[in-house]
Amino acid sequence: MHFPRLPDWLVYSAVVLALLFAALGRGERADAPPPPPDVAAPLGEAIGPASPFDPSVVVDVPSENGPATGTAFSIAESGVWLTARHVVEGCARAALVVGDGVGVATTVRVDPRGEAAVLLTEGGADPLPLALDEPLRRGQRAYHPGFPQGEPGEATSRLLGRETLVVRGRGARSEPVLVWAETGRTEGLEGTLGGLSGAPALDAQGRVVGVTIAESPRRGRIYTTAPEVVTATLASSGRRLAAPAAATGEPMTPQNYFYVADDLRRQLRVAQVVCLTA
Repeated sequence: MHFPRLPDWLVYSAVVLALLFAALGRGERADAPPPPPDVAAPLGEAIGPASPFDPSVVVDVPSENGPATGTAFSIAESGVWLTARHVVEGCARAALVVGDGVGVATTVRVDPRGEAAVLLTEGGADPLPLALDEPLRRGQRAYHPGFPQGEPGEATSRLLGRETLVVRGRGARSEPVLVWAETGRTEGLEGTLGGLSGAPALDAQGRVVGVTIAESPRRGRIYTTAPEVVTATLASSGRRLAAPAAATGEPMTPQNYFYVADDLRRQLRVAQVVCLTA
């Protein structure tokens, strides 16, 4: 059986059409990707004031301190710093590390009612802006630059809500805290974040919203002071340094927070603090 021979013009037309469709199908597209989310936009409901119905987290404090290291950060160029109370409480000497084997002596002011502490030095670094009166919302990010395990490092987290910190042992007390879910950390940093205590918790505008005070490694949680606790600590030390709401620091994102953290440490705006008992 023989099929009739198709005219040449019909064959050529079919080939041209096939090539045309193939070329159109492989045309390059240069669509822009969707815009990233606005990191400053509210991500959830506002966090309300402390309540007696907030869940509790219990911490046992040993009766005696040993040599310890933590993190502190500048809040006034005149030489005012914030850190975590348990890092410096009971220190015979406390110093800020400003270079290899070089430290600057500090005067410690501990608020017996809260987990934040004030350090005073002769002169200081550029301060981090405070945002202690700004509303907090569930899901917002925080960035924690400091010295975990005694080495430069940082973590990032998202706000879950409020809890009540119950301290047992020396300095027994309870106080409101903020609880954050850890969402990232320095590449290669494994295990505890110990040494990050006292680090600032910075919002997306690089402003301080709390002081990092504890972690729960098994739950992947980071705890910071509530803003009102820091305000009370500053007031008890005679320091009222809350910056205007318009003050901002270096913007921080999940893509750049480790670079910003390195800059803060190089500028000594975030420094390692060493506590010695003798």
